[in-house]
Amino acid sequence: MPRSLDDMPSHNDTLVKEDGLVYQTSFGNSFESEALKDALPRGRNNPRKVPFGLYTEQLSGTAFTAPRSVNRRTWLYRIQPSVVGSHALLQKCEQEFFGNHDPSSFQLDPNPMRWNPMPLEEGDGKNFVTGMKTLMASGSPLGKDGITISMYAFSQDMIDDHFYNSDGDFLIVPEHGSLFIITELGRLIVHPREICVIPRGIVFSVQRHDPSSPENVARGYVLEVYKGHFQLPELGPIGSNGLANVRDFYHPTAWYISDKHNYKKPGTIMNKFGGQLFFRLAPHSPYNVVAWHGNYVPFKYDLQKFCAVNSVTYDHLDPSIYTVLTAVGSEVGTALADFVIFPPRVMATDDDTFRPPWFHRNTMSEFMGLLWGQYDAKAEFQPGGATLHSTMTPHGPDAISYDKAVQADCSKPTKFEGGLAFMFETSCMMKLSPYALNCEHRDLEYPKCWADLHDTFTEWPESYHKKESGYDDDE
Repeated sequence: MPRSLDDMPSHNDTLVKEDGLVYQTSFGNSFESEALKDALPRGRNNPRKVPFGLYTEQLSGTAFTAPRSVNRRTWLYRIQPSVVGSHALLQKCEQEFFGNHDPSSFQLDPNPMRWNPMPLEEGDGKNFVTGMKTLMASGSPLGKDGITISMYAFSQDMIDDHFYNSDGDFLIVPEHGSLFIITELGRLIVHPREICVIPRGIVFSVQRHDPSSPENVARGYVLEVYKGHFQLPELGPIGSNGLANVRDFYHPTAWYISDKHNYKKPGTIMNKFGGQLFFRLAPHSPYNVVAWHGNYVPFKYDLQKFCAVNSVTYDHLDPSIYTVLTAVGSEVGTALADFVIFPPRVMATDDDTFRPPWFHRNTMSEFMGLLWGQYDAKAEFQPGGATLHSTMTPHGPDAISYDKAVQADCSKPTKFEGGLAFMFETSCMMKLSPYALNCEHRDLEYPKCWADLHDTFTEWPESYHKKESGYDDDE
């Protein structure tokens, strides 16, 4: 059972309680936590004798020599080190590839794409890992450069199955059903409209938060980055506050399986390595970290706490002003991946600004999802669905949304409160999986949403006027 806030031993004063769990707050800090009082060594990281007979283990998320400002590592004090059980060598899983497809089978396609919601029944009998479907990918984890975008649907909890990813960091975006995530460093409950990041290498398992719910399938999106780690975007002229505020990020507190019988229960540890899945039998639970300290830690964030910035005069500003997290790319100012949201907000206040996004072509690739409600630029976009507009592929509001916005009364400021969409924006060109290209819920009619954007130009020379020439510009 979760410990009470009063009983939680910690030397960190920034603790909050939510859903019966205790979290540490802030972003990028070095934290410390102990589930057993005095389990955390003092004065040194690697004492000859660790309190309570624990073992010391360091988890490094960056090279030892990375600059201090970006160096990520956590010291773990656990009942047994991770190496125990490694004599049971890792073997390939029956499901050989994460996301169900060999990356060599992915294809380039520059056309605008839309998918209706992944059917919930696809998650029947699957868990978080086996219920994962990779939609698209770029680059390779072998060179630690690139990303993948996937969707999951599952109805089975990971009880004796555990997972860690050697390839990159996961950003998990639940859309349907809350998640209960157990990690080596503690537990998190992540609801729709929240997100969670699990850094590379951390062992975790995913369960449904309320398995008794009649809608027992969980569904959502996953962005994986092979290079670096997610960080907050710089604020620049915005100043010192706004967007995702540091204090609103929640990190777990130490927790371990304290019942020896359950701790010794064998299980399976799966490993994603180079896009392939391996497994080995584990003689004990991996959730045996009694204390830890460091800055390489999972976290969650409530998207409803995002402080939106927008124009208070005219024009619809670039969507980058809604960036929650970013993963830095190799070119200054160009991200490997940005996680952007379109939250409830006041739209431009003047009476002559087109308020949905403008038509555009972008050097970045844009994958969008919808968490609830509607998106103001697409009339038929559904929660749980997705779109992809690849590098330099034209896109923008559909004809229905465009006409509605042109005719709208903009004499007063309006607050958009109709939904919550998000975007994974990346500098990568994305290859699509066979599943993405051939699944039944792919909307092959999507490009037709722009077909009714007719020629409304009023200054054609008279000789081209179709009433006189008989020329019909819609033919």
